[in-house]
Amino acid sequence: MTTVDALRLAPFHLDEAAIQWVEGWLRRLTTEQKVRQLFNLPAHSDDAERTAVLAGLQVGGITRYGGTDLENNWRAARTLIESAEIPLLISGDIEGGAIGMPFGTPMPNQLGLAATGSTALNGEAVEVLAREARAMGFNWTFTPVLDINAAFRSAIVATRSYGSDPDTILKHALVNMRTFQRHGIAATAKHWPGEGFDDRDQHLVTTINPLDMAAWRASFGRLYRGLIDAGVMSVMSAHIALPAWARQHGASGLEALRPASVSKLLNQDLLRGELGFNGLIVSDASGMAGLSAWAPRAQSVPEVIAHGCDVLLFPGPFETDLGHIMAALSDGRLSEVRIEEAVTRVLGLKAALGLHRKSLDELLPPLDAARNTVRCPEHLGVAARVSAASVTLVKDVKSTLPLRVEKHRRVVVMTDPQRVGFAGHGAMELQVQALLTQRGFEVRAFDPEQPPTPADTDLVLYLLAQESLLSRSHIYMDWARIQGDWRGAMQRYWHTLPCVLVSFGHPYYMYDAPRMPSPVVAGEGAEQIIDVRNAFTMVSMMQDVVKHGTATRAMQLGRQDLAGKTGTTSDSIDAWFCGFQPTLVGISWMGFDQPRSLGDKETGGGAALPIWMSYMEKVLKDVPQAQYSMPDNMIAARINESGRRDENGSLIEYFYQENLPTEQSAPLPGEGARPADMAKDQLL
Repeated sequence: MTTVDALRLAPFHLDEAAIQWVEGWLRRLTTEQKVRQLFNLPAHSDDAERTAVLAGLQVGGITRYGGTDLENNWRAARTLIESAEIPLLISGDIEGGAIGMPFGTPMPNQLGLAATGSTALNGEAVEVLAREARAMGFNWTFTPVLDINAAFRSAIVATRSYGSDPDTILKHALVNMRTFQRHGIAATAKHWPGEGFDDRDQHLVTTINPLDMAAWRASFGRLYRGLIDAGVMSVMSAHIALPAWARQHGASGLEALRPASVSKLLNQDLLRGELGFNGLIVSDASGMAGLSAWAPRAQSVPEVIAHGCDVLLFPGPFETDLGHIMAALSDGRLSEVRIEEAVTRVLGLKAALGLHRKSLDELLPPLDAARNTVRCPEHLGVAARVSAASVTLVKDVKSTLPLRVEKHRRVVVMTDPQRVGFAGHGAMELQVQALLTQRGFEVRAFDPEQPPTPADTDLVLYLLAQESLLSRSHIYMDWARIQGDWRGAMQRYWHTLPCVLVSFGHPYYMYDAPRMPSPVVAGEGAEQIIDVRNAFTMVSMMQDVVKHGTATRAMQLGRQDLAGKTGTTSDSIDAWFCGFQPTLVGISWMGFDQPRSLGDKETGGGAALPIWMSYMEKVLKDVPQAQYSMPDNMIAARINESGRRDENGSLIEYFYQENLPTEQSAPLPGEGARPADMAKDQLL
């Protein structure tokens, strides 16, 4: 089968008109023009002069970072699109977190999205990213990241991964891929053949995937096969070695450590051969030391194409790398046949996205449309909801949370003074200090010359916001940098002052601060103990106790997010109420030291609940009401008094999708209908 014939198959699915468009360009282009289609250049600026230079190179694609101004970014995209004789692949790392459009709706990174525990919320977040990317002319995203958070010290994987569980990674990655591709943006599975077991960064060194092939197939192999079977359009081949596969196929010594970006064994034999991938393979950025440390560019640049990648990402400088490719064609290190295969897939991807038949306004919507889409109120609402759901309280051993002005008014903030942003951009500004001030807290920055004491401080708040970004090497809690110097690095304040650590990025600071009493992580999900659907069902039942059952008095607090369970032992010897809101659990109990009856009418709802209410009324005073989102694969259905599904039923209950009862309006033989109140009393 020829490469053109393969374009009729997944993931391209080209019709005859699209095939003719591809073949027409293959006949028309010179060899050098075909080579130019294999280059993807970075655009780090929206400067008009630089943009014009990029447009004049007539390459196959541009990866856009740009500045912080939407209009300038849009105009630069317009120039690139209008100048392209063949439609451009306009790509970006549309990951969320610190990696994305600086002026776009801020959305959690992949780890934060996984921490919500909901693929539905992840889908809402990616929907926003996809809409805004399309509004700015993107048609190719370098997501989803399939790396596994195994070596937790890895600075390049941590917040860019969906976690350490392949099942979780796969289900969230499929949501990412399908959502982007539904919007006409090609998705990219990365970083092939899989990162996360080496705690180093391939921007700085060729990293190693150390798994044997059985373990690789059960983890990374399953992830990539899952996305390939689902129709992912491209894969990014990274500067990562897989020695087990290489040695199995005769490589030894240094050759067994050859990075995938220049490895025929990994790109052609494993990815295309064993996994059957027919889409486009793009290299990771060719300027990374994971490649440049391997071989000189005159050797490595031609090998990227010769050994299986269809696109060279970020040549540098362009004319020099173009010369390297043309020289390799002249001396036989690179064949015309391989160039033809690669450019066919590049053109095929453009045709699969429909770029060849789209108008200018379809390739890049008008400026007003972009303004009305990016950071619109609807998108900001999604961001707020998803971000709130991603926050994880790791522990609170001293019951410091929630913070209260009357108890924690004087706050000293400690943070890392050397935070950085992505690809040369500045770090996102932390808003916490301003928000605390608005709520009446007195906030000051840590001063090593005047360290906090109980006499002048009510709370020490560590605010850290380091995400997985290139060239970080390692992310850790640098005590000396945070607390002033090497002497301050050894000081711990939590024995004399309340201390809270909040991380808005890297989730593994407990390794450096295991005794921190109250760490909160925005991005790391707690270990799953039960099915999230089971948890939601239990919460729903306990909300009914408050709304309709023995704890209805708690509705006097005016909140819809309370749940719990009353309890009374025989003869009313003990009475209690255990209740909660998503940020706080409280238990009140009534009884005598020497057990005896409290009285015939003393129950949990009558004796213990008022105590619980008095406490919760104070501590939840400034806490926003939370919403419980129904997980995937659950259905809310009306039931009748017999407990059967009935669209006219008076009660709404939640069911696992696979356990939804059949519809039946009449009682079963021998089973009389019971009043709803009787069933409710038995439950509550």
